[in-house]
Amino acid sequence: FAANEMAPHMAEWDQKEMFPVEAMRKAAQLGFGGIYVNPDVGGSGLSRLDTSIIFEALSTGCVSTTAYISIHNMCAWMIDTFGNNEQREKFCPDLCAMQKFASYCLTEPGSGSDAASLLTSAKLQGDHYILNGSKAFISGGGDTDVYVVMCRTGGKGPKGISCLVVEKGTPGLSFGKKEKKVGWNSQPTRAVIFEDCAVPVTNLLGAEGEGFIIAMKGLNGGRINIASCSLGAAHASVLLARDHMCVRKQFGETLSNSQFLQFKLAEMATKLVASRLLVRQAAVALQEGRPDAVSLCSMAKLFVTDECFSICNQALQIYGGYGYLKDYAVQQYVRDIRVHQILEGNDFLSLLRQNS
Repeated sequence: FAANEMAPHMAEWDQKEMFPVEAMRKAAQLGFGGIYVNPDVGGSGLSRLDTSIIFEALSTGCVSTTAYISIHNMCAWMIDTFGNNEQREKFCPDLCAMQKFASYCLTEPGSGSDAASLLTSAKLQGDHYILNGSKAFISGGGDTDVYVVMCRTGGKGPKGISCLVVEKGTPGLSFGKKEKKVGWNSQPTRAVIFEDCAVPVTNLLGAEGEGFIIAMKGLNGGRINIASCSLGAAHASVLLARDHMCVRKQFGETLSNSQFLQFKLAEMATKLVASRLLVRQAAVALQEGRPDAVSLCSMAKLFVTDECFSICNQALQIYGGYGYLKDYAVQQYVRDIRVHQILEGNDFLSLLRQNS
């Protein structure tokens, strides 16, 4: 599917900043709209390990689109896991079929990795919550239909945070300008703004005060997913570098005859396989609910996004000047996965927390 339905369009989606709705709906027909959502509401019911393998494969065709699909899957899983039967039946079938698309709303202008300090408020008035505040850098923002929103219903800190599902078209919901980004251009990114936005109490996921727990459990899987997307980019870049070395000639022979570049390629492939094994181990740990699952998910995200960016960047270097041209896919892999070191928990801040 990645080779036939995504890779031929990857450059166009990037350059024209197209949100490929029809291609994603084709992916949903294969079960990729709710990979680890339960089958009774339209999901595929697969494991976290299955999910990692799928996202790595899809990312070889287009990292940006696959990364959005991974976020959409995380939102669908959160509703499936923490929602009641009415909520699951209302939202999940359309999300799994990708007839509707979802966005995850945690980050704010003043709170990124420090998610527990978020300020978006939700005040209970009768049978509605009145939301006020804004979310930043929201993937799909403005083009998607369902917004899984972390908001403050109580006091300061994580225990005052709840989770609401907000539907597009709700009065008081609006969006900022479409951001111009280095990569991830096949998915729109906008601020999501709430101004006296009235959301029914029936759209509360879980109980009041459980939002932070829901957000963090979603991100455990999200970190594996984004690391898996990095694997796909690195895998594709290793193959592109290998093929380029076989045809590019310098000093009267192909680059493939250079022992230095042979060693470089071998190092890239080794780092790719080591990264893959760490992601797969974290996925199995999360699936099994092991006590080390959270640590392994964070380690996988930290290590793999760094290593895979290095692999893609080295592939571009092997291409030389050609790698810097948009005619060649390797530069898009570099641009698209650079942000993986920032989102789902900034890599520098992850190191800071581990060392403190």
